[in-house]
Amino acid sequence: MEPILSLQGVGFRYGRQSVLADIDLRVAPGQMLGILGPNGSGKSTLLSLMDGTLSPEPGVVLLDGAPMETLSRSHIARRIATVSQEEHFRFDFSVLEVALMGRFPHMGRLQFEGERDLEVAHRALEATRCLQLAKRSIHELSGGERQRVLIARALAQEPSLMLLDEPTSFLDLKFKREIFQLIDRLRTEKDLGVVVVSHDIDLVAQYCTQILLLEGGSIYRTGSPSEVITAENIEAVFDCPVRVDEDPETGKPRVSIT
Repeated sequence: MEPILSLQGVGFRYGRQSVLADIDLRVAPGQMLGILGPNGSGKSTLLSLMDGTLSPEPGVVLLDGAPMETLSRSHIARRIATVSQEEHFRFDFSVLEVALMGRFPHMGRLQFEGERDLEVAHRALEATRCLQLAKRSIHELSGGERQRVLIARALAQEPSLMLLDEPTSFLDLKFKREIFQLIDRLRTEKDLGVVVVSHDIDLVAQYCTQILLLEGGSIYRTGSPSEVITAENIEAVFDCPVRVDEDPETGKPRVSIT
């Protein structure tokens, strides 16, 4: 299967400081790639390279086989949707208005939302189980509800690839699980490619089909959850003793601090 996104020999520097080096990866439709690593390992920078916000040096990022630097921002936004770690709204937008923001890449300058845009936004809210919140203010929502609305906005872009930066930060355990279940369901139903940066190792192991483990801006390991989530790998990268066993219900690796 042809990848949606491909990174080849990608690196990045802030001034003279190298942040990423020698990154090679591919994301295909229906794949959910989890990116793990300690703070400062380059996870968020890698996402910014994947959505075209930053340009690699050296290396190349290919979207549908074309160098991303040759594509317009609107074209990229129709293919890739990003859910940021934190987002603040200055104005009192309704949930429906936030979802409709995802339609901007499909609209011309000074063009207003049409019937199809409303239909797509409603479908996105329904898919994320937010339709009943459509008239409520984004400022009135709980953390879990708000995150579902941001995912709905991303879905309204009708992307092929969704990038999520710490989507479960500041959420309690129940909502962390619900957000990963939602992402996994959307991946399956819509054949979405998904990349998720997270500190929740157990959830990444449970729901991701592939995992990339970063250390110091380089790939330490990549592969299936069982190949990457081992006590040896986690201890080496996070500098913390752990025990890794197999979840008796799912068969996926499970991490405990020792």
